[in-house]
Amino acid sequence: MAITSANQLELLQTAEAVAREKMIDPALVVEAMEESLARAAKSRYGAEMDIRVSIDRKTGRARFTRVRTVVADDELENYQAEFTVEQARQYMDDPQVGQEFSEEVPPVELGRIAAQSAKQVILQKVREAERDRQYEEFKDRAGTIINATVKREEYGNIVVELPGAGEAVLRRNEKIGREAYRPGDRIRCYVKDVRREVRGPQIFLSRTAPEFMAELFKMEVPEIYEGIIEIKSVARDPGSRAKIAVISHDGSIDPVGACVGMRGSRVQAVVGELQGEKIDIIPWNEDMPTFLVNALQPAEVSKVVFDEDAERIEVVVPEEQLSLAIGRRGQNVRLASQLTGLDIDIMTEEQESKRRQAEFETRTKLFMDTLDLDEFFAQLLVSEGFTNLDEVAYVDQDELLVIDGVDSDTAAELQARARDYIDAQNKAALERARELGAEDSLIGFPGLSPQMVEALAKDGVKTLEDFATCADWELAGGWTTEGGERVKDDGVLEPFEVSLEEAQELVMTARVALGWVDPDELAAEEAAAAEAAQNEEEEV
Repeated sequence: MAITSANQLELLQTAEAVAREKMIDPALVVEAMEESLARAAKSRYGAEMDIRVSIDRKTGRARFTRVRTVVADDELENYQAEFTVEQARQYMDDPQVGQEFSEEVPPVELGRIAAQSAKQVILQKVREAERDRQYEEFKDRAGTIINATVKREEYGNIVVELPGAGEAVLRRNEKIGREAYRPGDRIRCYVKDVRREVRGPQIFLSRTAPEFMAELFKMEVPEIYEGIIEIKSVARDPGSRAKIAVISHDGSIDPVGACVGMRGSRVQAVVGELQGEKIDIIPWNEDMPTFLVNALQPAEVSKVVFDEDAERIEVVVPEEQLSLAIGRRGQNVRLASQLTGLDIDIMTEEQESKRRQAEFETRTKLFMDTLDLDEFFAQLLVSEGFTNLDEVAYVDQDELLVIDGVDSDTAAELQARARDYIDAQNKAALERARELGAEDSLIGFPGLSPQMVEALAKDGVKTLEDFATCADWELAGGWTTEGGERVKDDGVLEPFEVSLEEAQELVMTARVALGWVDPDELAAEEAAAAEAAQNEEEEV
């Protein structure tokens, strides 16, 4: 088939038809045709030639040109596509290195193999353009709900057809329970992510994501869509139960009532979409213990103890409320934990009483053994809130005088005994630390007690340089998430109740003392961080 013998407008008509079918720019199809014709021409004239094809966008005429580039004499490699300045003077008046010279060549006859190759090039380019269009169309729809049509089921995965974007897959682990679909069914899905990959844009769908529920409420509750009510967090056990925390920015609107709707119409619409998943709507509260009490509904809570540093919370419930608070297979407490972002320990009032009694006995024995007191006197100290020797040794003496039977002489004797015992412990700890190899630079560093130095030396931290290389979590401990579970990281100084902030300050002070950090630059960074935080608060 010769290009000249064909209807030249047929190229443009074909390009427009393909572009309409694939919903892409006709210019992209024409460019693909130009490239395919150029490849066919190279197979006729020679692969080393630089043959280019341009199709007139109005007439459809294909123009074949041979291009040669002017190069320096010592750079001439391809005699078919390059020539020297001297050779170029035959065709150009004042040739310069880098200039191109084009001359038209006769159109080629497309044989069967060449025509097939040209077709493959066009199809490939069209597929690439279609994938780019699909990606551009859907990249901004991540985080939204889309309506799709079920095409088929493959090994438990649902293949759906998206409007204008080909196919996507709802994997079986992203389905709710055992829900089943037939071809042609309409389905709502949450777009978790859209990624550009070699085989085309990959659209990841979900019906189990907590965000799916949040978006459904946004569709059903106008106050959420308008921003009057805000969804603070969502926790789900897909197909079974869920908890959603909401807050109203308008004091006249009840966030829970607005989400429930008249006679439960709004929440029932969401429940129906989620295959009957039971939903607890929780009022959000800035006070974490109060929020947790709400999150554990319908169980009643007697007491809450919040450990902010460890992000753990202890909940005390009556004996008859324990199973309700935990829920079937731990569902209620697990969802409450996800909703609040805290690890929750639930115990009965009897269990808490036993624990408190054990702590009381431990502290009583500590004072009896270290201060040489009888049991009654040691119990008096514990009852007044004293938990360790440091508190007894260095507290203001007036706080000891409020204890029945304690006068100034007795208080002074108590503190003297406590200080003597602490001094002896410190001396022994320093001796053990030196035996382990701790150097004076670490022993004399402000902020580290002898027991801390001993613990560091046991862990291999024996110099101030070693200490300065430590991370704050290595000293104070922390929590990491592995496989969806929170895992405790033990810190070397954690037994001494060193917080992350204190660990950061100690390490940074050591680095400044060693000259690793410029104190002026550090102060400037801290000031800039404080200013940024203040600006962020003002914007909020």
